[in-house]
Amino acid sequence: QVQLVESGGGLVQPGGSLMLSCTASGSIFSYNAMGWYRQAPGKERDLVAIASSYGGNINYADSVRGRFTVSRDNAMNTIYLHMNSLKPEDTAVYYCYLRQPRDDYWGQGTQVTVSS
Repeated sequence: QVQLVESGGGLVQPGGSLMLSCTASGSIFSYNAMGWYRQAPGKERDLVAIASSYGGNINYADSVRGRFTVSRDNAMNTIYLHMNSLKPEDTAVYYCYLRQPRDDYWGQGTQVTVSS
């Protein structure tokens, strides 16, 4: 059984910063991909960023590239999303994602609201 636990969401003013974290537990393969998706009200769930466990391969959505940074602690099966220069359009529920050879897993989601 795999579980993803997220933390770090909240309310922030435009231009501010937040950091999200997600820790995976259970049967975790050493080779995997972890990342973040987000879903705004009335919209589809979209990729924010995803990083492989090895090789340093990280993909960012165009809308966040240069403002958001993903980092991983493979030993702790944890991924972080550092969000800077936040905009109101970044408001969404952010979901942690884990892709393994046999299945995909999702966290419960954490709300990020960017508003003055």
